Amino acid sequence: MATQHSRSAARLMMAPAVVLLLGWMLVPLTMTLYFSFKKYLPLRGGDLGWVGFENYVRFVTSSAFWPSIQTTLVLVGGVLIITTVLGILLALLLDQPMWGQGPVRILVIAPFFVMPTVSALVWKNFFMDANYGLFSYLWEFFGAEPIQWLSQASMPSLVLIVSWQWLPFATLILLTAIQSLDSEQLEAAEMDGAPALKRFWFIILPHLSRAISVVILIQTIFLLGIFAEIFVTTGGAFGTKTLTYLIYQRVLESQNIGLGSAGGVYAIILANIVAIFLMRIVGKNLDN
Repeated sequence: MATQHSRSAARLMMAPAVVLLLGWMLVPLTMTLYFSFKKYLPLRGGDLGWVGFENYVRFVTSSAFWPSIQTTLVLVGGVLIITTVLGILLALLLDQPMWGQGPVRILVIAPFFVMPTVSALVWKNFFMDANYGLFSYLWEFFGAEPIQWLSQASMPSLVLIVSWQWLPFATLILLTAIQSLDSEQLEAAEMDGAPALKRFWFIILPHLSRAISVVILIQTIFLLGIFAEIFVTTGGAFGTKTLTYLIYQRVLESQNIGLGSAGGVYAIILANIVAIFLMRIVGKNLDN
């Protein structure tokens, strides 16, 4: 049992890390809030003074704001659906005994360790290129006209690229959850004559509910900040401009630090709303 002295020593040793972590989070947040109330144009006059909530009003009333929110939610929702459904199927498949099971699992998980810019370039040039891409050859093989994927089907293409990156993460979490399932339950259900679909629906899927909640929560937090894939593939064109990319355009392309900082505050608010909503769902699943 820990004594008061040992607890005090533990707090003292943890204090530097806690202070560093708080500084790492609070300093950028404070600077974002500070500049969001100022008109700061680095290449066009510098600091032009306080403007109050003008940046917030300009950002939220711009014609690109609500479409960027919609695009962000569509992207996140599409990726979550694909990675969760395919992650469950892949986890069930990888849990079955097969030849070369270890190398197969490594290959399935490998895309998660590829840099977003690299994977986006690979998909853009080797798969979705209208002239030399693999998809174009497949379309021609079946007698169809090749598609300009990143312009004619930009959003589905972006969802596919991001899903390919995050599918290994979902598969790994769900595979770990499946392996923790008591095999005696499945054996008893099988002996009672329950078909495979019912065993999945009434035994495996309820067991995976906590893991699915964790996958959705963690992926959503990171997916709300997707940027590199959009920058490399579409550049925010063809209806793929998310809130993060809109902030980038305001800060770097328009050189308006104050307006971009106001957008950053909106992004923080959106992320917290989504996180609170998901945490409530996760909390209910963990309590059950």
